[in-house]
Amino acid sequence: MKFKLLYILTLVFVLTSCSSTYYQVYKAETGENIKNTSNGLIYEDDNCRISYDFWKNGGSADFMIENKTEKDLHLHLEESYFILNGIAYDYFQDRIFMSSKGTAASRVKRSSNKTSLSGMNIFNIWQTNSKTLEDGAEVAISSGAGVSYREKEIVTIPAGTAKIFNEFQINNQLFRDCDLYKYPNKRQINTKNYSEAKSPFVFGNLLAYSVGEEEALRQIENQFYVSAITNYPEKEFVEAEREEFCGDKGSSEVKYFKKSSADAFYIKYTKKDGDPFQH
Repeated sequence: MKFKLLYILTLVFVLTSCSSTYYQVYKAETGENIKNTSNGLIYEDDNCRISYDFWKNGGSADFMIENKTEKDLHLHLEESYFILNGIAYDYFQDRIFMSSKGTAASRVKRSSNKTSLSGMNIFNIWQTNSKTLEDGAEVAISSGAGVSYREKEIVTIPAGTAKIFNEFQINNQLFRDCDLYKYPNKRQINTKNYSEAKSPFVFGNLLAYSVGEEEALRQIENQFYVSAITNYPEKEFVEAEREEFCGDKGSSEVKYFKKSSADAFYIKYTKKDGDPFQH
C-alpha cells in the first residue's frame, strides 16, 4: 500500500512538473536602410532618427521618431501607414479620446501570484511585462468630469525632441508549421527559416513628414520580414533569479528572458488539455 501511494505521488509530481507554458519566438530581418545596433533597429536621414524594438508579447510595432533639425518636424498621420503582408492600416483613424479628471479605482483580492519580465527598452524606459493571477479580484472605478479631444492628423515634434508612437501589434496568433513541434521538449526544439519571398510576416511603416513650413512631404519606408520561428518550453526560454537592486537582494524571484533582442518578438502560450496536435 505504501509503495502504491509513493508511486502515485511520484507520478503526480512528474506530470505537474512538466512545462505547460511555451514561447514562440520570431526573428526579423531588416531592410537595407535600417541598422541593427545595440540601441535597437535604427533608421536615420538628415532630419530624423527612427528607432524600433519589437521585443514584446505579440510583437511591438511601436517606434520613436527624433527630430534632428532646429525646426519643428511634422509627422502626417493621415498619410502614414503600418503595412502587414500587403495590407495598409491607417495611423490616423479620426478617433475621439476622453481624458477624465477625478478618477479613482480600488481593487480587492484574496490572493495573487505575480511574475514579471523586466528590462530597459530602446527608449531608455524601464519596461516590465507582467502577469498577475488573482483569486476573487474585484475592481470599482469612479470618475468625475472629463474632457474629450479629437485625434490629430498631424503631430508636431519640436526641434531636438522625440515622440513615441504605439498603435499596432505584429502578430498575436500562434503560427503553426509541420516542422515545428507545438509543445516541444528540449530535444524537439527546431527553427524554421524563411526567405523574404516565403516569409509568413512581412511588415513595416510608410511614414510621411515635413520640416518647418515646407509644404512638400518626405516619405520614409521601413520594411522588415520574419526570417525564423522557434518554439520553446518555458524552462528553455526564461530563468528565475532573486530580484536585485543596488546590491540588495529581495526575497521574491523575478523571471528573465534568456534570449531577447530588438529584432525579435514572442508569443506566450499554454498547453491545452486534450490537444491532439503535436504541431
